[in-house]
Order: sequence, then structure tokens, then C-alpha cells
Amino acid sequence: MAVQPEGTPCWADATFSDVEGAENFYGDVLGWTFGEPSAEFGPCTQAYADGRAVAAVVPSVPGQEGPSQWCLYLAAEDAAATAARIRDHGGETLMDPVRVGDLGTMCLARDPGGVVFGLWQAGTHEGFQAVAVPGAYCWAEVFTREPGKADAFFPAVFPYRSKQLEDETDFRIHDLGERSVLGRMRMTEDFPPETPPYINVHFTVANCDEAVTRATDRGGVLRFGPMDTPFGRFASVGDPQGVNFSVIDVTTTAGEMPGTTEVT
Repeated sequence: MAVQPEGTPCWADATFSDVEGAENFYGDVLGWTFGEPSAEFGPCTQAYADGRAVAAVVPSVPGQEGPSQWCLYLAAEDAAATAARIRDHGGETLMDPVRVGDLGTMCLARDPGGVVFGLWQAGTHEGFQAVAVPGAYCWAEVFTREPGKADAFFPAVFPYRSKQLEDETDFRIHDLGERSVLGRMRMTEDFPPETPPYINVHFTVANCDEAVTRATDRGGVLRFGPMDTPFGRFASVGDPQGVNFSVIDVTTTAGEMPGTTEVT
């Protein structure tokens, strides 16, 4: 795939204390295969769906093990300039932009409400080699208890236009041009107070119910669903190491698309 416009989700990885366990779980649930760790990619191991790179798993740093989530990387034309905008608009950089050989430049950041995400300025590694096919990334949402902060921050840092869904949920969608690229969901009291804000990553599956069964049979926890929506049949799952994600079958849809109101 070509280098994506500024603000486009372009890569995802997660840190695991048990990388072998993560590979076994996601290999069974999403059909991933894995490359070998190499000096080129540092400590991370790339995951593949039908031979195309779709994510990476990273071992925890000894002594720093703790709760993890999938980290979504947003494309940056100039990571240093984007990092400056993050700081200018109330966010913080957890890791300043650093070159990863000739692969590209990465940065880790946090929005004013505590949501961690990454930046990726592509070099030879352009990001996802496939999206919206079984095993690949499909969609993501910022889950936050402070939606006002997130709603002001992300369109200030990235060239997003935003629209609010006209239904009972407090859900916002960020667009790049004519393409919707990122959602924002208010975290309700249904979320345990110890659950930090995070970006919920959706991976595509051929059959949502079968994917949920594989996940729970292998030690995962069903958080929500499966549920039919106009966007697809999806469910939210926690893997055996506590990392949350969603699976979605985009070919099975139900109901009419909700209306939206442009807000920026």
C-alpha cells in the first residue's frame, strides 16, 4: 500500500509479557502467521494475514511489565512537526520521534484525556499491507472518559473533519476527505473504573461468532457482543493477557446507517 495521508491509521502493535502465547492466540483467532524477530525490526515480530504485514507483537521490557493495549499509529508526514502540534494542543509525547533504521520514524504520544497512540512517518515500511480483509485491521475508536478533550485535540493535530452520530450514543467520527478513518466513543459507567482510556482496534474476520468462539476457547474473555450493526457484526474481546480488541465481519450488516451532523 502507498504512504497514507496525515492522520490515517497505518499500523498497530501491542506489547506482551508472553509473546509466544500472544502469537498462538492471535494465530488461532485471526489466522496470523509470524515472521522471525530480526535486527531490522528491533525486538518486534511482524504478523501476517495471507502473507501481508498487518500488525506486530513486541516483548515487554523486563521490569516494566504491566497492562497493555493495542497501540494504533497514525501517519505523519513530518513526525517532529506533528509531535510539536500534539504538545501545542495539550497532549504529550511519551517518546520523541526516533528513526527506526530506514523503515521510518516513530513517536508515542498521549492525548489530554490519557489515550496513548503512535505516529509513524513512513520510510521503506509504509504500514499496513492490507486492511479490511480477514485478519487485517479495519477500524478503530478512541474510548475516552473526556470526549470534549479528545474532540478538540485530534482535529487540531490532524486534518480531520468531524461529525456526530444522530442516535442515543455519544459517538463521533473523524474524516479525511471523503473517508472516515477514526471514531470516538464516550466511556460509560459500564467500563470498570480501573480500565484506562484507550484506542479500540477492530480486526476483520470472516465470521464474528466463530472468531469469538475461538477466542474464548483459547482463554480470551468476551466483553461485548456479538452484535449486528449497519457497519458489520462485531464483538469486543480481551485476550488472555488482558489486551482488548474487537473482531468484525464487515460482510454481515443489519439496519440503516445512522444520520450524522458535521461539527467541524
